[in-house]
Amino acid sequence: MGIVFAAIGGLVFGLGLIVSGMANPAKVTGFLDLAGQWDPSLAFVMGGAIAVALPLFWLARKRTQAVTAETLQWPQNKQIDKPLLLGALIFGAGWGLAGICPGPALVLVGAGVPQGIAFTVAMLAGMSLYELLGHRINRS
Repeated sequence: MGIVFAAIGGLVFGLGLIVSGMANPAKVTGFLDLAGQWDPSLAFVMGGAIAVALPLFWLARKRTQAVTAETLQWPQNKQIDKPLLLGALIFGAGWGLAGICPGPALVLVGAGVPQGIAFTVAMLAGMSLYELLGHRINRS
């Protein structure tokens, strides 16, 4: 049953990305181009998403079990460390250069958009590289 809820959640999330314009790399780079012709419309999308998510996260934090009867898993690491900062820097640079982040990339793969497929392949290569080298980074 959990996979049905996950599929429904994924579809709703994907539709939200398409309808909001978050799956459109040109729209995203227009939003991030503060020094150029800035398009602030995605700020309203993000603000709306935060307004919806905050009370739901607050409610979820009070629960021990998910609505789908599965165990809730929250991040345990609360440290701001070198791997987190490096990952955030790489994520931000990739998002700014390509106008794509992981969720919209999967939507673009589903739509057969070559730019999204290339981004996803690069993302998976980066994740694999981290798996290979991440333990060394965490030890230093």
